[in-house]
Amino acid sequence: MKLQDALKKLKDDNHYYGRFGSHYLSNSNIGTLLANPKDFGKPSDAGLPLLLGRYFHVAMLEPEKLSEFKIVDASTRNTKVYREQSGEDMLLLRKEVDQLNVAIDEMKNNEEFSSEIYSEGTEYEVPMIMDFFGVDFKGKADIVTNDKIIDIKTTSNINKFRSSAYAYNYDSQAFIYTSMFGKSFEFFVIDKGTCQMKRFTCSEEFLERGMEKVQRAVEVWKRFFGPDATEDVSKYIKTEVL
Repeated sequence: MKLQDALKKLKDDNHYYGRFGSHYLSNSNIGTLLANPKDFGKPSDAGLPLLLGRYFHVAMLEPEKLSEFKIVDASTRNTKVYREQSGEDMLLLRKEVDQLNVAIDEMKNNEEFSSEIYSEGTEYEVPMIMDFFGVDFKGKADIVTNDKIIDIKTTSNINKFRSSAYAYNYDSQAFIYTSMFGKSFEFFVIDKGTCQMKRFTCSEEFLERGMEKVQRAVEVWKRFFGPDATEDVSKYIKTEVL
């Protein structure tokens, strides 16, 4: 398939997160491949954080899609009201949406952030494919401006975002996207509790650390899952020096 045809398909979330997109690795695979490759390919257990993050992104960048979210007026997920409406699905509680909407309004109304997020010529949810160390990766950038990639994130503690950036592989994300788009990468972050906002740029050290993660993850994938795999992942044992 031609690159442009593949990118057109990946623009659609149903393809990006579905069977077509599964032919590519992505930054979301990095953590699993490095921590426990036995879980590679299994459904994510991110659950609520993933749903909350998606609501935030859609509200900020694609508000026309907000009708896709079902919101329940229930105090907790243990109530009868919630169970009757949710079935097997994870749904948002009204109080969670209310808290997110406060953060969304704060970021939208911040002149410094909004002037860049909604600048003329900016594109949103832009897919890209690129080969890294012999394996094709997919990516979908939140915001592509004339001179940078912007990734918007929420956090429960903005003062710990630096450590979270390593734990959640934001360094490999930044490396992948700067390579794919040939532009600098910044995180625009808001604390869901305090609504404090910070802009995080990426140092060369941060990007190099991300590159190393991607390289190690690709080596693991080739070892257990690639066309020339040499080992059975069911027999995987990790060795660590204390």
